[in-house]
Amino acid sequence: MELINKIYQKLLEAYSPQGWWPLFNNKTGKFEYHKGDYSLPKNDAQRFEIIVGAILTQNTSWKNVEKVINNLERNNMLNLNSLKEIEAGKLATIIKSSGYHNQKAKKIKKFIEFLDSKKEINRKNLLSIWGIGKETADSILLYAKNQPIFVIDAYTIRIFSRLFKKEFYYDTLQELFMKNLKQDVSIFNEYHALIVEHAKNACKTKPDCPACCLKKDCKYY
Repeated sequence: MELINKIYQKLLEAYSPQGWWPLFNNKTGKFEYHKGDYSLPKNDAQRFEIIVGAILTQNTSWKNVEKVINNLERNNMLNLNSLKEIEAGKLATIIKSSGYHNQKAKKIKKFIEFLDSKKEINRKNLLSIWGIGKETADSILLYAKNQPIFVIDAYTIRIFSRLFKKEFYYDTLQELFMKNLKQDVSIFNEYHALIVEHAKNACKTKPDCPACCLKKDCKYY
């Protein structure tokens, strides 16, 4: 469907490259967005940070995740060995600002158990881990493992349900993207990030349709 590619181009023109997944810089103490650079992650530490971030961002804002990642860094906890050794209760206290902290501490622990099992990091195995759903699994595969799989989140469902005036679900919407886009990690990466930006700027819960760069293509408008 040509419209899927057309929407991508319109979003890219409106917002420019987003530089996801943002990574923490120990030297500056800030998160850095690598706009136009799709070569990241470049090492295991960056991949592990993305995986932890993908779990932490469940049901919360990215700003809250940034606080937690920063806190983990300050406590020298953002590494496999430290998170393996720490008690779940203490970890929950450190990540409290992410919300659902007790559950997320358990999810991180379960993921580390999975890594210790040396099983292949693929979608089937990720979905077998307690607390890892489709969005989290696909985020790990796309952003940490550079595999071409399109991430569907609540923003994507909201925007495209309005665009097509049709109720979408995770699997059907993911299939729409996967069938109509070039199987390119950089495109999948950028498209998803642009959707998030558009949802925050125009296609909010209460949409600002006059400000929307997609309104000419949108059946909702």
